Amino acid sequence: MSLSAHHPSRSLLWRLSPLSAALLIATQAHAVELPQQVITANPLGSTELAAPTTVVEGDSLTLAQKGSLGETLNNQPGVSSSYFGPGASRPVIRGLDGDRIRILRNGVGALDASSLSYDHAVPLDPVNVERIEIVRGPAALLYGGNAIGGVINSFDNRIPTEAIEGIHGAGELRYGGADTTRSSAGKLEAGNGTFALHLDANSRQFNDLKIPGYARSRHAPESEDGNGKKGRLGNSDGRQDGGAIGGSYTWDDGYAGLSYSNYDSNYGSPAEQDVRIRMKQDHYAFASELRNLQGPFSSLKFNAGYTDYEHREIEGGETGTTFKNKGYEARVEARHLPIGPLEGVVGAQFNRNEFSALGEEAFVPKTDTNSGALFILEELQATDRLKLSLGGRLEHTVVDPDGKGNERFAQADKSSSFTAGSLSSGAVYTLTPVWSLAATLGYTERAPTFYELYANGAHVATGTYEVGNAKLSKEKAVSSDLALRFDNGVHKGSVGVFYSHFSNYIGLLGTGRTLNDEGEEDLSGHPEYTYSGVRARFTGIEAQDRWTLGENAYGKFALELSGDYTRAKNLDNGQDLPRIAPLRLNSGLLWELDRWQARLDVQHAASQGRVPDNESGTDGYTTLGASAGYRFDIGSSQWLAFVKGENLTNQTVRYASSILRDIAPAAGRSVEVGLRTTF
Repeated sequence: MSLSAHHPSRSLLWRLSPLSAALLIATQAHAVELPQQVITANPLGSTELAAPTTVVEGDSLTLAQKGSLGETLNNQPGVSSSYFGPGASRPVIRGLDGDRIRILRNGVGALDASSLSYDHAVPLDPVNVERIEIVRGPAALLYGGNAIGGVINSFDNRIPTEAIEGIHGAGELRYGGADTTRSSAGKLEAGNGTFALHLDANSRQFNDLKIPGYARSRHAPESEDGNGKKGRLGNSDGRQDGGAIGGSYTWDDGYAGLSYSNYDSNYGSPAEQDVRIRMKQDHYAFASELRNLQGPFSSLKFNAGYTDYEHREIEGGETGTTFKNKGYEARVEARHLPIGPLEGVVGAQFNRNEFSALGEEAFVPKTDTNSGALFILEELQATDRLKLSLGGRLEHTVVDPDGKGNERFAQADKSSSFTAGSLSSGAVYTLTPVWSLAATLGYTERAPTFYELYANGAHVATGTYEVGNAKLSKEKAVSSDLALRFDNGVHKGSVGVFYSHFSNYIGLLGTGRTLNDEGEEDLSGHPEYTYSGVRARFTGIEAQDRWTLGENAYGKFALELSGDYTRAKNLDNGQDLPRIAPLRLNSGLLWELDRWQARLDVQHAASQGRVPDNESGTDGYTTLGASAGYRFDIGSSQWLAFVKGENLTNQTVRYASSILRDIAPAAGRSVEVGLRTTF
């Protein structure tokens, strides 16, 4: 946990996350201790979830932390990054990105524009996050069609969910890295056992990223700026600032609380050397839970959030486009009393967002989107060894555009409505005390978003021309997972395969044409990308193992191994889909002795040649990383001083999952130092 001074008790775990997928919160684990069993934190209190899940917290989150969410999670199994330089990146799960991945805060969505375009950052600094849950595979049943590819759920305790006694706090300082990060953050929590208060603040500044050689690859088109400055990724510097205040009233059978948070950033777009993005977001949240109720429902949980988001794309010092997004999300969940062998939850969710893009360079029209949904999840312990789950969701969405008379948005002349349904089933079968099988099968539908329907114009920050299709129908997929899990005290991990078949996959696909700002073919213009519905297939494999090597006079040792591979095919033309990460293999050797801890990491990514005919592939790479930390106490406070190095052999790294792979490589050799305290 990056800035954690408070841990929930194990008996209260399920209270913390509304039907979210995954985890056991433990006290902060040391570097080499075998992690505890990941369980679901949903209100049903299951001990294991059928869907593949990952939890990042404690020292692992501290050492993985970057300035963006996508880069922080980039090396988790099945998760890659949409990398747009150090200022912006979103997580990509199994090749699915954008509005197929739901990013949540404490179980509720916070509106932004990050799914609209790769240059739009997620307005969240991971330094404020205590833990992150990752659900790989469809989670639309719980959180809507926009979770057809998975969920990223972060927790920050800005609304304390249980009583706090006294004063607790945390702080962190960082310096270094390939972008010369200067970061500071702090948190304070106080309470008298009934009322609880939370305060946090953070600030981060970073320079242009250091890279090996020149930014542009041999596949990159010619640029008026030439190859740029050797050893630096131009216009990739920026800053991020944020803070929050929250409080709650707690009692034996529940809590209720409010919070306010602010995020403000300014960063450059490596795609265009004179374009910068200025972003700000205000977010208000409410959360409450009532437990031990009498009647048909034993507990009720409420979550709601309102967001006011704006960012401006500034070209040559002048604002070209201003994006605004205002709206709310609210959900209620009710756990019913057991009905025979069945335990379950029913719920409802409501969303509204008002999006507008203002300015001559706006490429999407003003649009209001409203949706409402009902869902149910039931669980059955069929036998001592077999646990089953089954659920459904019905969601209705209305997308109402207003082209404001702009000829480019002639398609945006009437509203569109979609009714999407999802069904999901899961099973966990215990073979032996060591081995178990987990399987899921689901059908999910997703309504197309306003930009997939109505986009039409040049997007200067990404250097592309994007075209939507108002005739798009719902995205539909049948997906399944099968995993073999093991835990014998020495080895803990899993090997799994997944399969998804889309009868209508809405992809942002390159056409091979280049268009000028007026939409006319021009060899010196922007590459055209269209939102197109095609049949598609995603398949892959994921594996991970944590091997406790043993303990002797020289310390405790462990080895972490993981790998993932995804294939994605456009079944309409037989070509591969774009921006899919290649085969990736990770290994980490961990050591701990008394107050010292260290690890050595080797990461390998194969070359990616499975790309559409009109796109370029990427070369493979192998990187070396290392980190070390020392724990010490000063009075009643606990401290961790650490140093970490990444890409120590200074390899050129280009992510196949990035639309900027040919003009924006990842960081070169870097060393960062940090100091963290909790009290």
